[in-house]
Amino acid sequence: MRYQTKYVWVAMCCLTWGLISCDKSKPTTPTDGASAQFTSAHAPAYPLVTIDPYTSAWSMADNLYDDAVRHWTGEIHALTGAVRVDGTVYRFLGKEKYPLKALVPMAKDQVWEGQYTTKAPAAGWEKPEYKPTGGWKSGKAAFGTKDFNSSATLWDVDDIWVRRTFTLSEIDSAVYLIYSHDDNFELYLNGQEIVNTGAAARMDVLLKIDASLLRKDGPNVLAGHCKDTGGLAYLDFGLYTNSAQPEVFKQTAKQDGVVVSATQTRYNFTCGGVGLQVTFRSPLLPTDLNLLSRPISFVDYSVTSNDGQEHAVEVYFEMTPSWAVNSLNQEVVVTEGKAGNVAYLRAGTTEQPVLKRKGDNVRIDWGYAYLVSAQPAQTKLGIGASAVAAKEQFSNNGDLAASAGETKAKLTESTPAMSYVHNLGKVGTKASSGYIMIAYDDVSSIQYFGDNRPAWWKQTKNATIDDILNEAQADYQEVKEKCNAFDKQVYEETLQAGGKQYADICVLAFRQSIAAHKLTQDSAGNILFLSKENFSNGSIGTVDVTYPSAPLFLKYNPELLKGMMNPIFYYSESGKWTKPFAAHDVGTYPLANGQTYGEDMPVEECGNMLVLTGAIAKREGNANYAKAHWKVLTTWAGYLRENGLDPANQLCTDDFAGHLAHNTNLSIKAIMGIASYGMLAEMLNKQDTAKLYKEEAARMAEEWVKMANDGDHYRLTFDQPGTWSQKYNMVWDKLLGFNIFPKEVAERELKYYLTKQNTYGLPLDSRRTYTKSDWIVWTATLANDSTTFKKIIDPLYMYVTETPTRVPMSDWYETTDGKQVGFQARSVVGGYFIKLLEEAPKVKQ
Repeated sequence: MRYQTKYVWVAMCCLTWGLISCDKSKPTTPTDGASAQFTSAHAPAYPLVTIDPYTSAWSMADNLYDDAVRHWTGEIHALTGAVRVDGTVYRFLGKEKYPLKALVPMAKDQVWEGQYTTKAPAAGWEKPEYKPTGGWKSGKAAFGTKDFNSSATLWDVDDIWVRRTFTLSEIDSAVYLIYSHDDNFELYLNGQEIVNTGAAARMDVLLKIDASLLRKDGPNVLAGHCKDTGGLAYLDFGLYTNSAQPEVFKQTAKQDGVVVSATQTRYNFTCGGVGLQVTFRSPLLPTDLNLLSRPISFVDYSVTSNDGQEHAVEVYFEMTPSWAVNSLNQEVVVTEGKAGNVAYLRAGTTEQPVLKRKGDNVRIDWGYAYLVSAQPAQTKLGIGASAVAAKEQFSNNGDLAASAGETKAKLTESTPAMSYVHNLGKVGTKASSGYIMIAYDDVSSIQYFGDNRPAWWKQTKNATIDDILNEAQADYQEVKEKCNAFDKQVYEETLQAGGKQYADICVLAFRQSIAAHKLTQDSAGNILFLSKENFSNGSIGTVDVTYPSAPLFLKYNPELLKGMMNPIFYYSESGKWTKPFAAHDVGTYPLANGQTYGEDMPVEECGNMLVLTGAIAKREGNANYAKAHWKVLTTWAGYLRENGLDPANQLCTDDFAGHLAHNTNLSIKAIMGIASYGMLAEMLNKQDTAKLYKEEAARMAEEWVKMANDGDHYRLTFDQPGTWSQKYNMVWDKLLGFNIFPKEVAERELKYYLTKQNTYGLPLDSRRTYTKSDWIVWTATLANDSTTFKKIIDPLYMYVTETPTRVPMSDWYETTDGKQVGFQARSVVGGYFIKLLEEAPKVKQ
């Protein structure tokens, strides 16, 4: 959760999302006998293929055919589906969106050179007639700090002014500006301001501009000024127009409903005389690590006549190599193959820069994406040199043309199709069905302190991708039944714990939280479950992301939580991290080679590690994990004793809100950390140590109550009367059974919070109206009665189901209008499951 880097990325085509209809009507629940695990709650985005931070595809629209399928960053991961019924084609999945054509390309598409200065120029610098002399220099784009792979000209001071001169022989009616900036940005076209962002940092923003501002055959000037307010800096911009590619599958199906369970998203459609059901299944089962790690998602389809007549039906799916590139200008190669009982099409970059790219708003450009047929005798796969031609062939004949064989291309120039067709023949009232698999072999997943580590499934099973694809085909039905059973368990447990609305938001959060991690092992066989900070700076293994994410994993498999904590323990125990408090992170995803975040969070991260170690011991009924790391836990507990009660000016997990001294909620975290250490010492029969730390925690809690008291509530900081904040860290006093704070403290706070709620929830504190959704659930769990819990949860449910921001769930949003402030697709929504820890039995070892 980054304050310093301030990222509120908006991915390319983001401005179109707000144009998609937001029908809040509740869809029909499936009637296949397994409906108990599904919710019809309206989602900000619907998970389709969720494997890990790099292979994570979503529908960011109400209807599956209203928009292209997108990676969580917003970039298109093209996936199209259609059925041909009696010769008429109905598109049910995705939308045909081809790469825009560059008029004045950005640096990621083609090197460009502009004139720049870092000293304030004379008035009129933005006008075409201005003559840049004196301090102006020539430089290649993009302009930025070295942290960005695409920075060609170093910009590491506060301000930069850039002028870009160009001519156009033809001017299209539709002209789009695409720009990336960090931070505050203003841009002029021929002297007229067209962008003024204010305080923001965004990437690949798309804006349609007035084409009449451009001069045909004459010099045109794009002139920009960007101000870096701290941290990273970046600037790039260009002009584009629509592709000339035609839309082939113009007619859509009629979507009748969509429902979601923990591991599945199911759609129902009417396509002329037939009904179509499509289910996306990602078997991210926490108790089966081999299955969770297996990089495969399933797409099931079932067709039934809805008018009693027989209909000729063909099913079509199409992927493009966009799943395997970071930028569309990278060359790709598409091939076909067969292994055992499956056939597949495979796409990857020709360069294969394994683990060479790191950062936040990036996608994987090594390894291979697979479109897999599990029924090769009844289906066809083919490579089409043109995605348009492939669709036209299916539309006309219900079939594929002869495969083009191995094909190389740049998607900015042409789009190869990876196509699948299943001829179902005559379909009547008895369902005809099939499925495809979408997989990704990332070759090497994580660099862990200089050692390239493959995914868990490669290490534990010593398997190849061909082996895993055949395994998935063989146990398809078994895995489907496991997912149904687990989804039912999750829904029933969350429903019982917190009611229907609570169950709904937990179900919507499940796949998002797990797929924001990568599961692997170190060379000694220790589990590593490494998170990526999605749209909050790209750090890997961040402790204050592990902390809010932890409840889901504590509930369903504490081994995964250990995998999140092991890198931080190793970092200190190896001597690579020498400070007397826990590190913030272990790098920038996917390179876990040591902390890259620029500032420490001493009290925050020590408290997080101690509390979570205590929570694992409580859940498992023993302190074996703590015993293995006792030396470093002792160092961190000692640090909290010395520095935790009244924290100095520093960042905490809510670092986007800025530095804060005397932070009362951070103080609670320190007290919980000390109490956890005392509990662990007692479990390890270290009675003297246990007595010392348990008494110290109780003494600090007593002091806290006096220092933070502000009448009818408790303060944001000890020294600021009239302030308040959510005391979400106090939930561990209840869950771990410490009971060192008088019960009146939580009761008084909750009563006060109910007077401060806005339409979409409880603000984080008295400074702003924005909030964090994970902390709202933690705060609600302080309540000992269901009425108070639901009063706090209900506005959060309204946010989740009514937010106008169509992205994978953001945890940082405005309580006044439900709009995203920043962050999306992050693992921290696993924190919604904290209510389940109230009654969680000990896990079997």
